[in-house]
Amino acid sequence: MGTLYQVPPPLLKDLKVTILDSSLIYSPQESEEKSMFLSNIDQVLNFDVQTLHFFTSNPEFPPKIAFEKLKNALQKLLVPYYFLSGRVKLNHKNGRIEIDCKNGGIGFVIASSEYTLDELGDLVYPNPSFEQLLTKKMDDLLEVDGHPLCIVQMTAFKCGGFVMGLQTNHATFDGTSIKYLLQNLAALAGDKPLAVIPCNNRELLAARSPPLVTFPHPELLKLKIPIGQDGESEQNCNVFDTTCQDLDFKIFNLSGDDISNLKAKAKSGPPNWKGKITGFNVVSALVWRCKALSNSENEEKSLSTMLFAVDIRPKLNPPLPTSFVGNAVLTAYATTDCKTLEEASLSELVHLVSEGGARMNDEYAKSAIDWGEVYKGFPHGEFLMSSWWRLGFDQAEYPWGKPKYCCPLVYHRKDIILLFPDIDESNSGVNVLVTLPHKEMAKFQSLFHNFLSS
Repeated sequence: MGTLYQVPPPLLKDLKVTILDSSLIYSPQESEEKSMFLSNIDQVLNFDVQTLHFFTSNPEFPPKIAFEKLKNALQKLLVPYYFLSGRVKLNHKNGRIEIDCKNGGIGFVIASSEYTLDELGDLVYPNPSFEQLLTKKMDDLLEVDGHPLCIVQMTAFKCGGFVMGLQTNHATFDGTSIKYLLQNLAALAGDKPLAVIPCNNRELLAARSPPLVTFPHPELLKLKIPIGQDGESEQNCNVFDTTCQDLDFKIFNLSGDDISNLKAKAKSGPPNWKGKITGFNVVSALVWRCKALSNSENEEKSLSTMLFAVDIRPKLNPPLPTSFVGNAVLTAYATTDCKTLEEASLSELVHLVSEGGARMNDEYAKSAIDWGEVYKGFPHGEFLMSSWWRLGFDQAEYPWGKPKYCCPLVYHRKDIILLFPDIDESNSGVNVLVTLPHKEMAKFQSLFHNFLSS
C-alpha cells in the first residue's frame, strides 16, 4: 500500500553554496526576427519555472570539464533557440506581451557546495535549502539588460557530482518543449547534432480571425468584457489563490503495485464507467476525491472541479509538430458534486477524469484559444493537478550520463497538487505532494489511506 512521508527525513538547512563565477552567454548569431509572437496560451504564463537536475560523479567528466562543455553547448543552443537570448516586453499598441529577440544573453553561474551529493539526503523530499542551487536574478550578480529568459546554475559537490539548476520563463516553453531543449543541450554537450529540430512558429496557435468561441469554458475565468461592449471594468484576479495561510505539506507515495491495483479496481466497475484507465487518471481520481472531501466548505458548495493540463499537439487538425516550441497545453477539467465523489466507484471517477481529457479535441482547443482573445481567461477551478510524472527530463543522455533525478523547485500552494516521479530506476511509482491547512491535511491523509486500502 502507498506510504506517507509522515516525518520528513533529516534535511540540510544550509547547503553552504559559494558562487564562484557568473556571466552572460550570448548567441554567436544575431537574430533576423525583431520580435516573436506569443500565443494566447503563452500570454497568461509570464512567470519563471525552476527545475533541478542532479548528476552523480563521473571520473571522465569532473565538474570543471562538464561545466565548460555545458557552457559551450548553451551558446550553440542559442542558434536554433534564438529567442531564448531575448527579453519579454509589452507591446503597448495591442496590449500583448511578446519576445524582443535582441541578443541580451542568458545567465550562467558556477558554484560549489561543501557537501557531497549523498549528504543532501532524500532528493525527492522538497528541501527549502534547494533554493540555493539556482540563481533567480542575474542583476544580483551582474549588470544585466532586462530579466533573462533563461538562467543556468551549475553547482559542484565535493564528491564530483553536481546539479544543474535551470530557470526558464514559462511563456517560452511547456514541459514537452523543455524535454526537447534538454535533449538538444545534452546532444550539443556531446558534440552531436540536435536530437530534435525545434519548430519556432508560434503563429500556429494564433486565434482565429474573427475569434469563434463555441463552448462555455467553465474551466476559464473571464477577465475581460467581450469585444465591442462598454461600461464594465476588468477584474483584477490571480490565476490561483495566493492567500497566506499556515499550511502543512506531505508527500504521499504510490508504488507501481499501488497504481496497478488502482487500475484493476477501475476496470472492475460497470462497463459504461470505465473511461480511459491510465496511471494519471486513476491517481487523479483518487487524489481528487480526497482533496474535495477534506474541505468542509465543499459541503456547502457541493460541486468540485479539478483542473489538469492536456497536450494539444496531437489533438489539433492538422496536428502540431511534436517539436513545436511554446505552450501547447490547455486546461482540461473534471467536475461533479461532492456526494458523487464520496459514494461513486473509482471507475466512475476515472470516467469523469477521462471524459475531461477527451473533451479537448480540435474544436474545443481552438475555442479555448479564441476565448483568450476575447476574454483573456485564466484557469478557474478548485485546484490544479500539475503532473511532472512522465515528462522525461531524466532521459536526456549527457556525455557524463543521465541525471540521477530531476525535479521542480517546489512551492507550497494549497490549490496545486504536484505529481512527480519516484527516484527508483523503474520510475513506475509516483509521489503526490499535497499542501493543505492542518485539519484538512489530517482528513486528506485518513481518506487517502482508507480509499487506497478498501
